[in-house]
Amino acid sequence: MISVAEARSRILATAPKPKTEIVMLTEAGGRTLSSSLIARRTQPPKDMSAMDGYAVRGEDLRTAPTELKVIGEAPAGRPFNGHVASGETVRIFTGGELPQGTNTVVLQEDTDRIGDIAKFNETQTIGRHVRKAGLDFCTGDTVISSGTILTPRHLALAASINTLWTRVSRRPKVAILATGDEIRLPGDDLGQGQIIGSSGVGVASYVNQVGGEAVLLDIAGDTEESLIAAAHQAEGADILVTLGGASVGDHDLVQQALVKEGLEVDFWKIAMRPGKPLMFGKLREQIVLGLPGNPVSTMVCAILFLAPLIRFMLGQHQTDPYIVSARLKEPMSANDQREDYVRAKLTQSESGFEAEAINIQDSSMMSVFAEANCLIVRPPHMKEAPAGSLVDTLPLDILL
Repeated sequence: MISVAEARSRILATAPKPKTEIVMLTEAGGRTLSSSLIARRTQPPKDMSAMDGYAVRGEDLRTAPTELKVIGEAPAGRPFNGHVASGETVRIFTGGELPQGTNTVVLQEDTDRIGDIAKFNETQTIGRHVRKAGLDFCTGDTVISSGTILTPRHLALAASINTLWTRVSRRPKVAILATGDEIRLPGDDLGQGQIIGSSGVGVASYVNQVGGEAVLLDIAGDTEESLIAAAHQAEGADILVTLGGASVGDHDLVQQALVKEGLEVDFWKIAMRPGKPLMFGKLREQIVLGLPGNPVSTMVCAILFLAPLIRFMLGQHQTDPYIVSARLKEPMSANDQREDYVRAKLTQSESGFEAEAINIQDSSMMSVFAEANCLIVRPPHMKEAPAGSLVDTLPLDILL
């Protein structure tokens, strides 16, 4: 058996570089930027007013009160084209371009005006209420780095630099193949000994959420012919994920069937709980992950190995699962040679995050997994941890 860290490292070492495509900015939400966005303009393009008021030469207001002659207006989008000399001022509005000769804006409420004369009752700091040219960004600046997952705030920034098209990473196509004579699809009638295959739906949803493109294949029965025929449906996918049948029992045929098709197996056992029988290999150019059959084991392995693989293939900066430090509410027993991922509840108090393991940890119980919102990570050979001990947790609702 190999460690979780080594397994993830070996999986990512085989991943291809991200492939790219160009999409409109309006279609880029949630996508991963593959080429950094460079500003094509300066924002603000000129010194601009941050308030409604009067644009003045700050040197004219070193003493107060002072009266200046109003010689024009500068609304947003309609600059005042003249030059403001000493003793003069221009009425200006938020977003208006500062006229030549001015460097300060005085709030309208701090000014008394009679006709074309504005009276300023207080001295002013030069540069007050002015947004300098380039305050936000300048032409040539890198405003969004490659590898960034584009959120609404990134899209607004991209639009402000006058971008219409963006180059993003192509979503890795992930074919998901559930195996087993006993497996039926949600909504099917069940015969004796049959169960609903829930893992495929969960894994497909997770794939889509982390940035991949999931394709659910037909369920394969427990024969080599059925498995090979189903695997052929995955041709063209970047990743083939099989669910169940990855161990070495008499009815676990996935590995031997795919080996006959050319699968080169790297490893198939990891020192972890749940999820020990995880198979990894390459089928020509296709990455193959054989996830264990128990539903919780399937989902935990998808979080620990499949999601980082997808993120890596998208060129994202963060590939490993996000870890939060928390204090135990209750003590935890010592651990054996396997790394444990314990279903738990994470809460936040005034003193920080706290985690409490759920009593039942059976890997077949999706109700417990759905109730949990984190996994407590217990490295191999950890000693008993008393209440209050700091532990690493993996939040289940953060898609990083």
